[in-house]
Amino acid sequence: MNLFKNKNIERKIGPKFGKKIHNNFINEFKPRLYENQINFDRMRMYRLNRVREQLLKNDIGACILFDPINIRYATDTTNMAVFSFHLMTRYVFIPASGPVILFEYPKCEHIFENNCTIDEVRHVISWDFFSWGNSVYQKALEWAKAVDELMQKYSSDNINLAIDVCDPAGINALQDNYDYKLFNAQKYLEIARSIKSEDEIVCLQASIKTAEKGISLMHEKLQANVTEEELWSYLHKTNIENGGEWIETRLLSSGSRTNPWLQECSNRIIQQGDLVAFDTDMVGPYGYCADISRTFVEGGKLNDEQKKLHNLAYENIKYNEQLIKPGVTFREFAEKAWKLPDNCYDNHYPCQVHGIGMCDEWPFIAYPDKDYSNGDYSSVFEENMVICVESYIGEVGEKEGVKLEDQYLITKNGLKLLTNYPLNQI
Repeated sequence: MNLFKNKNIERKIGPKFGKKIHNNFINEFKPRLYENQINFDRMRMYRLNRVREQLLKNDIGACILFDPINIRYATDTTNMAVFSFHLMTRYVFIPASGPVILFEYPKCEHIFENNCTIDEVRHVISWDFFSWGNSVYQKALEWAKAVDELMQKYSSDNINLAIDVCDPAGINALQDNYDYKLFNAQKYLEIARSIKSEDEIVCLQASIKTAEKGISLMHEKLQANVTEEELWSYLHKTNIENGGEWIETRLLSSGSRTNPWLQECSNRIIQQGDLVAFDTDMVGPYGYCADISRTFVEGGKLNDEQKKLHNLAYENIKYNEQLIKPGVTFREFAEKAWKLPDNCYDNHYPCQVHGIGMCDEWPFIAYPDKDYSNGDYSSVFEENMVICVESYIGEVGEKEGVKLEDQYLITKNGLKLLTNYPLNQI
């Protein structure tokens, strides 16, 4: 039987299951209700100061940020973010001490005139091939000259310059003509982003609530004969209509496509009794991410094998969440963490725990190899980190698997669960 939808054949929809909508999530929630709890200027200055603290701590004279998420963190400005991921259409210059200068997409300089983090907005100097064709290096030289002028003015006694993302033309233009010592700014931004302010935590709660509204709608709409893509669209719709921004992946799969994990959604038609697993990876309101995984079953009743998998994944999450508190090292956690069954290990998820903020963030705590050389286990969990605890359980060579994930705030006493949608809801 072909389980994938033929785009040329109109499909008949079967009868809906009589599912009860989870009113706590579907009702009158509007993320904008959170806004009276957020002091935006306080949050903006907290984040900018976190970046500058890293520059000063690491003796960096200035940084130039191209990554739209880093720009958003440091300045709370965003403009055509996904477009900017693959074209250098905007960037920001941040000295350790001095004015923050945003280089903005043409004709968009007016957008951020009243933002407290921005001292000046200039027309962007770009050098991507899309815009400049064979003049790329010439434009990169123009950009490098502008960078030199800024460094001479605002960091004349410090030649250390950090850049997060830059193509070879830009790097070569700087290194061929100037004597700056270049550093990877991503390290400094990841560390800055890892400790959340009270305003950021409210933003995260708004995004999680939006995601849970979408999850509840997906649960309601789940039935045989719906495609994976149709089901996934309900999360997208909910995110956009509630002020969200984009979804980083398409990780929803059903039936045999749940094992192994990390298969993005397709036009496969969901069958009776299928497991349906997903990972939201949703950049929601205010630019913050809700990263929640659940595994439902079509028809609402797990068979014995599905129940075994779901119970193991649930046990995995609940065991590991008890190990985390401020001061625990990543290595100590990895040594004590729940052990996957041998027949599931080769299918394990890439990490056990990761940070979360405006996207998946540092830290990333992998399943360790024998000598702990496959990751950095040297740091510690800190208060006001926000993290996700993950589990994927799927036996090698078997039909289905279960993905679960919850989102937490690290408090002085341990973890505070930020996710409200039941982990064992099927």
